[in-house]
Amino acid sequence: MANKIELRLAGSGGQGLVLAGIILAEAAVLYDGKKAVQTQSYGPEARGGSSKSEVIISDEEIDYPKCENLDVLLALTQESCEKYLDDLKPSGLMLLDSELVPHRPTGPWERVVSIPFVGIARDELGKQMVANIVALGALVALTGVVSPEAIEKAVLKRVPKGTEDLNKRALQAGMDAARKVE
Repeated sequence: MANKIELRLAGSGGQGLVLAGIILAEAAVLYDGKKAVQTQSYGPEARGGSSKSEVIISDEEIDYPKCENLDVLLALTQESCEKYLDDLKPSGLMLLDSELVPHRPTGPWERVVSIPFVGIARDELGKQMVANIVALGALVALTGVVSPEAIEKAVLKRVPKGTEDLNKRALQAGMDAARKVE
């Protein structure tokens, strides 16, 4: 990982991307000893409107909390992919849900990876609502932005009581899916 990495998790309201961003930032700060900031924005609709969570992780102090030059774009809708793809540097990673982003963009990006996060959550785990955790597992496996141990601890700290096993399996399923595409 470089000294600083900028990530944007984008999709629609209700997909849990704000929570995923919070978990990622907490993993970096609480368990890996890094610096991190997390910001979020979403449309006026609680569910179905656009939603994004930005996370900056660094070994040094972060002086500006907004992403300016993305290293990673995670897009869980076609609309969010198209809206934010120009913010991703050519050397960055574009990580897409292959079911919800059927039209893979072409451009200067070195790494465009499509994984069926929603499909894995629905078909392998029986709960579509953990697609955000599946995506988080894949993101961590592909980038190494935080350690697997840190992300697992942060997930288990944040998820509702009684869902720890499901979320742990979702995280692992995302990591496994990412290893298959590398």
